[in-house]
Amino acid sequence: MPIQASFPSQEPLGLNADLIRKYNQPAPRYTSYPTALKFKPIEDKASRSAMLADIEDAEGPLSLYVHVPYCRSLCWFCGCAKIISTNTALADKYLDYLEMEVRRYANLIRSGRKVVQLHFGGGSPNFLSPAQIGRLDNILRSSFEFDPSAEISVELDPRTLSKSQVLAFRKLGVNRASIGVQDINSKVQEAIHRIQPTETNIKTISWLREAGINSINVDLIYGLPHQTESSFNQTLDEVLGYDPNRLAVFSYAHVPWSKPAQKILERSPLPTADSKIDILIQTVQRLTGSGYAHVGMDHFAKIDDPMVKAQEAKTLQRNFQGYSLHADVEICAFGMSAISQSKNSFRQNQKDLDAYYKMLDEGDIPLEKGYLLTPDDQIRREVIMRLMCDLELDFQARGESNGVDFQNYFSSELDRLQVFEEDGLISFVEGGLEVTPLGRLLIRNVASRFDAYLGDAKQGFSKAI
Repeated sequence: MPIQASFPSQEPLGLNADLIRKYNQPAPRYTSYPTALKFKPIEDKASRSAMLADIEDAEGPLSLYVHVPYCRSLCWFCGCAKIISTNTALADKYLDYLEMEVRRYANLIRSGRKVVQLHFGGGSPNFLSPAQIGRLDNILRSSFEFDPSAEISVELDPRTLSKSQVLAFRKLGVNRASIGVQDINSKVQEAIHRIQPTETNIKTISWLREAGINSINVDLIYGLPHQTESSFNQTLDEVLGYDPNRLAVFSYAHVPWSKPAQKILERSPLPTADSKIDILIQTVQRLTGSGYAHVGMDHFAKIDDPMVKAQEAKTLQRNFQGYSLHADVEICAFGMSAISQSKNSFRQNQKDLDAYYKMLDEGDIPLEKGYLLTPDDQIRREVIMRLMCDLELDFQARGESNGVDFQNYFSSELDRLQVFEEDGLISFVEGGLEVTPLGRLLIRNVASRFDAYLGDAKQGFSKAI
């Protein structure tokens, strides 16, 4: 019997700080399964051929991702693959090579496959000038056929955005934008090297709406220096006044051993683990009490938003860009460090820009790492992704879609989920399980029970909160 989930704007949350502390352990974010830590260097022709064959054999709709690595200044908290520069002419060379990659990749894809989704990430896509944005549009549309109703989204840095750039992205077809705000407190902004006045945010949102880009997401980060429950509540007050369609509220992961610039943040006091939990609980209560549904890890959307509708229809997807509206699409990713995903493989481009250019000069697809999924990987990938997206599991449906007896196949995993039911993270129901409001905060912990590779080796992953 199918499980029926509901996503009310406000519900009894039952957010127990002690339980959150108990489960505040390292776990993957499951933007992929297996995680990127399992990716291996592609060093032999056989592996490369198998990965490229996966592109040639695939059918169905496409989701494109374009990575624009450039930023004009360094935010000290950032963990993205980026290049800091104020020289916009660098992007001309980057677009030259991106065009090579797009054309080479498109030649491998069967004709008739339409693009239903396109996302520009970075870095800062608005590092590009209006003319460069127009050129990028031509590069993509000359190689791919777009569905007229395709979702086209872009990440924007309000500090360096111009109205002409907004209009150029709108001409390209952008209908959804995500803007990085992080925190409105000036003391916090100084500590993270990101000065961004309120007026800048308001102007950006005004330009977007005037241009007809009406679906707006705001990114916030909790756990930054000087943040307190009170100060972050003021940030929420202001951001709710912007009336965004969605909010992504991320936990800051302090990993200075891999991101050296983060060491600078230690000059200022970072919130304690308990303080971060208090900020998170407050945030969930504020947003779910203000007309937003808690879609899942980090993400909130107005209850009439297409993201919530996709979750109800069980077509929501999770990938390296977070939650996405389209399930069962092949992700074709372009640019330095970009990760493509299809039925049988993950493929990551060179993370070093010179190496990316060199492989394209040699006439190749610029792959550095990849992973070919086993049959067990594919089963677990679907189960983990449906759990992360649907916040429930229908055992019969998942078993039938994978040709297994679900409860026998995952008998040990289901046994290890019992403690989550005892602690109120999930509820076992007839034919499946449902994730509780508390479990939504700790969904990566629940999903990790189905991870065959995790075990006790949790190095490299951030804590759940």
